[in-house]
Amino acid sequence: MKNKLLQGVLHFFFPRTCVCCGRDLSYRATSYLCQDCTAQLTRPGPLFCVRCGVNLPSGGAHCFACRGSKAKAYKCSLIRSAWIFNTPSRSLVHGLKYAFEDYLAEDMGLQMARNFAYYPELVTAELVIPVPLFPSRQRSRGYNQSERLADSFSHHTGLPLLSDALARTRDTVSQTTLGRTARLSNMVGAFSCVRPQAVRGKVVLLIDDVATTGATLEGCARALKLAGAKRVFAYTYAREN
Repeated sequence: MKNKLLQGVLHFFFPRTCVCCGRDLSYRATSYLCQDCTAQLTRPGPLFCVRCGVNLPSGGAHCFACRGSKAKAYKCSLIRSAWIFNTPSRSLVHGLKYAFEDYLAEDMGLQMARNFAYYPELVTAELVIPVPLFPSRQRSRGYNQSERLADSFSHHTGLPLLSDALARTRDTVSQTTLGRTARLSNMVGAFSCVRPQAVRGKVVLLIDDVATTGATLEGCARALKLAGAKRVFAYTYAREN
């Protein structure tokens, strides 16, 4: 009773609001989205590229970037995402990534864990590894948003987390300013595996906030494969189309 009363008082003076539309939330709410915005969260599909997970409105097995023999050249075998990158998922990602709202990661990781069951092709994953930030960028932000997501996801799925296996060795230009070809080039040699003995022979699941071209995930996967990882998959909170 005392806890409920305290929650009610705190909510009166510091009301919680939906991070997407700003609508007031109940003090009992466990999500940071209202019911209407939560209902707008959409999983990829039903038709998407079997390798990179991008939606394919016209059908087919692969997108242009993964078609034919191209898929064999990628070190990141599969990319899957919990949600499409739309208005509510974008609000959560931007809050976590740019607004220092790191508390959002717990619920976002839980959402990823719940949707993980829709991707049985990822079931062989043995380790969870977050995409690293360059040290100076992590210091300025105060945390690595992908690591926070991976920590929550690991907690809710039971998959072991290895947060220090990958390092970002080069402070790359922001991917948001680049096209697909430039993004891929930008990530070449940007990562290294600093714990090769921990990933050798393992099926690794990379965790990141958003997949766009998959260039960052591919850069990480290359470093892990060079270190002896058996296979590398990726799972992100959202998928941009």
